[in-house]
Amino acid sequence: MSLQPPFIHAAGSHREIGLTIGRELADLIRQQVITYQTMMEQDTSINISWQEAVLQTRKYLPFAEEFYPQYVEELLGIAAGSGADFGDILTLNTMEAITSDALFLKCTSLAVGSEVTESGAGVIVAHNEDWMPADKPFVYVAQIEPDDEPAFLTLSYGALLPNLGFNTAGIAHVADSVYPNDVRLGIPRIIYTRAILGARTLGQAIQAAIHRRRDAGYNHLIAGEHGEIYSIEASATAYDALYADDHWTAHTNHYTSAAMRSYEEKPEALVNSRVRYNRARHLVRGRLGKLTTADFQTFLADHINYPNSICAHVEQGENPFDCTITIASIIIDMAARTMWVCWGNPCQGTYYPYRLET
Repeated sequence: MSLQPPFIHAAGSHREIGLTIGRELADLIRQQVITYQTMMEQDTSINISWQEAVLQTRKYLPFAEEFYPQYVEELLGIAAGSGADFGDILTLNTMEAITSDALFLKCTSLAVGSEVTESGAGVIVAHNEDWMPADKPFVYVAQIEPDDEPAFLTLSYGALLPNLGFNTAGIAHVADSVYPNDVRLGIPRIIYTRAILGARTLGQAIQAAIHRRRDAGYNHLIAGEHGEIYSIEASATAYDALYADDHWTAHTNHYTSAAMRSYEEKPEALVNSRVRYNRARHLVRGRLGKLTTADFQTFLADHINYPNSICAHVEQGENPFDCTITIASIIIDMAARTMWVCWGNPCQGTYYPYRLET
């Protein structure tokens, strides 16, 4: 049986929320900074030192301060609470931009409406969070209750702003990295994506995902508790909102929209993403009308195309940033207001339920 990740309850102003996260995870956050400093020194493909990365990160800060000062306050709180340097915390939250998307990380996301679940159960959203193995120790679950936004249940790790989970307004969000060729200076992805969990309507959530001053884009899988499901494929300057007409969708790490394919930086590097995408669709399609949360536990542990499978096991690479494993897996049952979390690879771990209590 696997261990449960740490659980945090944070409430109040955005600064107070950051302070709580920082204090509760102080040792882990400081260790995360050291871990990334070491990886950057060892990785020959990045060609940037940690000190240079901190300087580069400062270029993005004015955009975050102009449009999302409340989330800068959360980062300032995390830094103050943990005793870490704010520049280091900001760098962790801007890592994809300052490494020029050289990481080519992997995630898999799924969502289904009640129309295709067993006995018309509610909306289910599932996601494997695939990242560097070094980040696995920093995973945590939190219930966050901002003074000015809906409360939400989230999975995050270390000093990164929370952006995966669901809120009391009935909006769920998970994200998959994509690799656009139009990246620019702007609001770092993690910072504007944090705003999705603060949204009160689907429209507000989608608007946050396509903020006009974003630095690049993710695929944002955004689902409402009444069955409205979207994949928002975004780059820095373009997007396509893909609606789940058949009440279900799947996504990995490449653009599926014809309108977005010209924005893909290196399509040849994303073959495994296409294999995972087709495998995920195959698994869901085979259970349409009978889907349960237990099915998604099986799907997320799938090993077709191992180690580049839905359950990722790429633990060895030429450089530290080449390695990717599933560091956590989540299944959100919107009707039950419950998020099931497995810490680490779902093929080896146990899912534990966390209910959004308000």
